[in-house]
Amino acid sequence: MSGHGTGEADTPIAPFTPATYVRDNVIGLAAFLLALASTVLILPALGVNSAGTLLVADVLTLIALGAGFLDYRRKAAFYHELHHLTGQLRQACVLPSLIAEPPFLDGKIAYDTASRLAQLSAEETAALRDNEAAYRRYVELWIHEIKTPIAAIKLMLANNPGPESAKVARELERIEAQVDQALYYARSTSVERDYAIREVNLAAVAREACKRHSRFLIEKGCTPAFDIPDAMTVLADEPWLVFILGQVIVNAAKYGATALTFTAREEEPGTSRGRTVLEVRDNGCGIPAADVPRVFERGFTGQVGRAHGSATGMGLYLVANLCASMGLHVGLASEEGTGTRVILTFPHDRTRKELFGA
Repeated sequence: MSGHGTGEADTPIAPFTPATYVRDNVIGLAAFLLALASTVLILPALGVNSAGTLLVADVLTLIALGAGFLDYRRKAAFYHELHHLTGQLRQACVLPSLIAEPPFLDGKIAYDTASRLAQLSAEETAALRDNEAAYRRYVELWIHEIKTPIAAIKLMLANNPGPESAKVARELERIEAQVDQALYYARSTSVERDYAIREVNLAAVAREACKRHSRFLIEKGCTPAFDIPDAMTVLADEPWLVFILGQVIVNAAKYGATALTFTAREEEPGTSRGRTVLEVRDNGCGIPAADVPRVFERGFTGQVGRAHGSATGMGLYLVANLCASMGLHVGLASEEGTGTRVILTFPHDRTRKELFGA
């Protein structure tokens, strides 16, 4: 019952009500009525008058009703609490710690069963986390190792310039971009913080992101322009921010943009809501209105991505994940045939640096 789901079971839990209690105890109720009828028939045969018989029947009925009422009350308290907790529960392993062990047998059995299932759930979750961490370490190690031959190929191409070398270099740049995407995806799934919030120069980061994808921009005929004050700084992790902007840049060039404009401004400076807003605008093919709300979902490619055939639906998903980790807000506005605007918002709150800075 954890993760990204709603936390509610697909099948509703049967409620514990007087009607369900009576239905559940119908055999005992039938046995009591049979015993009561037998008593009413036998007592007159033993010489007990009608008043005595009626008195005995009334006493037995009151005792049965009182016992049933008390039994229902103690069970109802436990099952109502259990029903309430399971409706709000997000992790199965914490259920036994939230509810007291009941004093009746079937409740004890249910409680012990829930405790055992909670223990198994905790063990399975721990095993899954260990496996995930091991897989993530493998991916990071593989990426580290693959970067060595990439660097070697780059050096060989630099020492042997020519038309074919330039083509290989462009393809190598694409390979390196995909390797980086895999690395940041592995890191984005980690519960461990591997970034540091510091003051970074926004213009320098934007230019560095364009520089890393310069071959791709040239190949696609996309020209970047910058309208960012040279002294403007924001609170972010620099490598992560370069990667985020790189994903935006690649998307713009991939989908037909010939112009890419970076614009930054401050809003409400000196207040608790102070922030720096970076807008990356392109004049590409744009995104259909129906697809815009889903562009940050994992694996979503949309009509434009499917038409181009090379989309993975991971780039903007990673952008949203990494921004959330750094406490940034990312938004997107687009109009089909006109272009797209990606807007990053950097809060001025110094607490983020104090909490996450190195």
